[in-house]
This record gives sequence, structure tokens and C-alpha cells, in this order.
Amino acid sequence: MSIRPVKRLIRSKPTTEGAGVHLRRAFGFGNTSEFDPFLLLDDFRNDVPEDYLAGFPWHPHRGIETITYVLAGTVEHGDSMGNRGAIAAGDVQWMTAGSGIIHQEMPKGDHTGRMHGFQLWANLPASLKMTPPRYQEVTARDIPQITDDDGTHVRVVCGEFWGQTGPVDGIATDPVYVDVSVAPGRRKTLPVETTRHAFAYVFGGSGKFCNASEPLSVPTEPVGWLDTAPPSAADNRSLVLFDRGDEVIVQAGDEGIRFLLVSGKPLEEPVAWYGPIVMNTQEQLRQAFTELDQGTFLKEGKSKKAGAE
Repeated sequence: MSIRPVKRLIRSKPTTEGAGVHLRRAFGFGNTSEFDPFLLLDDFRNDVPEDYLAGFPWHPHRGIETITYVLAGTVEHGDSMGNRGAIAAGDVQWMTAGSGIIHQEMPKGDHTGRMHGFQLWANLPASLKMTPPRYQEVTARDIPQITDDDGTHVRVVCGEFWGQTGPVDGIATDPVYVDVSVAPGRRKTLPVETTRHAFAYVFGGSGKFCNASEPLSVPTEPVGWLDTAPPSAADNRSLVLFDRGDEVIVQAGDEGIRFLLVSGKPLEEPVAWYGPIVMNTQEQLRQAFTELDQGTFLKEGKSKKAGAE
């Protein structure tokens, strides 16, 4: 067994997206080859409704999959295929844009105005860039939950972990996406297949990830980040990019630690990316925007929903 060294520690950066949503971006600025097959991770955590209610009005996607995981509040969504719905706390929507979709996502806070969730973009291989769009909506109750003897708690969104398989299926890059909570003071070893790129995004508590020779401290906001007067460290949301190996070791701090652990098989294909469209060549990218201008962007006229025939 070999511990994955910590390749890089990244603080998520404030940015504004959609119609003025204030969020934090962990990666997605510039070259993302070290995260392949993933392209972007946004943390849209906010308790000021004016900073998120404008949402993400109608916009296109092609060539990628978007994974939305909500922890507080709701995200109302609609798309060009006539689908409508809302993702509530604990729910996941995995949307395969494929050949093209136009959709909107409008976040709504809970009864106290809190909104918290993540959106991850996964690239599609060249052979599936123009696959028919589909989406998979998974409610919180359908996500397997595992509690180990030492109190470590895991929600398995996608992939296989500790003998459980997440409900999201048919994903080209075979990702593993889990939400991990380690109890205060505990040291935990977690498996990650050697051939995958992997990262952890810490969003609760504090802890240290072992860096082969010595532990690397991960600063993050305290568990009580929902307090009305959060401490000055509340913005220290950290992403840990791992190097090669087959396990990750984390030492939880006095308040425990909670993080997303995500891994996927790298595509190792060229990326031509502009805004919400990701293709393999600049010509394909230009073609996509030409089709948007000409009204021929959408290739599918009806919904292809997971489980539908």
C-alpha cells in the first residue's frame, strides 16, 4: 500500500457566475490537466440571499457532465427538453449535457436564508461528446450511507466505496464521488485506485492529510460556519490535490473534518474550452457557437431521463 502524497494545496477563490452569484471556485481557472477528467469545482455556500438569488439563468452546455450536490436550501432547475424540478438538501443531480442542452439553475435558501452546495464539471471523452443528453436526479434517501466502527461516516454519491455503490450510473469516466466525515481526533485511511486522479475538498472542521514524509495541515473554517458571526477564517476552504498512490490518510482535528473525496480516470485528450462548452478542437468549439447563433444547437427534442426507455 502506498500513501498518495499531497501534490498541491489550493484555497478556493471568490468569483461571480451566472447573473451575479457569489461563490468560491476550487479549480477551473486555466489548465485543469492535473484534475482530468474533472474541469471545475464550485462551492456555492452563502447565507446572504442577495448574493445568490439571481441564479444561473438559461445557458447552454455541450461536451460535459455537471454534478450538483446540495447540502442546504434548494436549486430549482429547468431545461430545453421540458424537464423541471428542484434539488433539495442531500440531493444530487447528474446532468450529461452531451450533444447540447440549454438549462437554468435557480438557488433558493432554506428558512434562514442559507444556501450550500457544490457543482463539479466532468469532461466527456471525444467518443461521447455528442451523445444524447440525459440527467439523473437522486434524492438524499437513495444515497448509500456507511458508518464505520470508529465513527467515520461516508455518503456514496457515485462509484464503489467500502462495498457500497452509489446510485448514479453509466458515467464514462467511472468516477468515485463520496462525502466523508471523520470523527474528532481520528486517523483514517481511505482507498483510492492508483490509476485515478484524485482530490479532496474540505468544507467542515479541520485536519491534516499525510504527505508521505510528514502531515500537511489543511486550514478550513470551523464546523460552526453557520454562526451569525463566523470567525475570520471562515473563507479558508481548501482543496487538496493528490499525487499517485492507492490510499489517502487523514488525521481529523478537534472538531472532526468533513470533505468531498473525488477521483476519476483521466481521459488524456485535448481540451478546447470556452465558457459552458468543452470540446476537443477549436473547430468543434467554433461549430458549437455557430450552431447557437443559427438556432441549430439542440440535437435532441425530448428528454432522455435515467431509467426511461
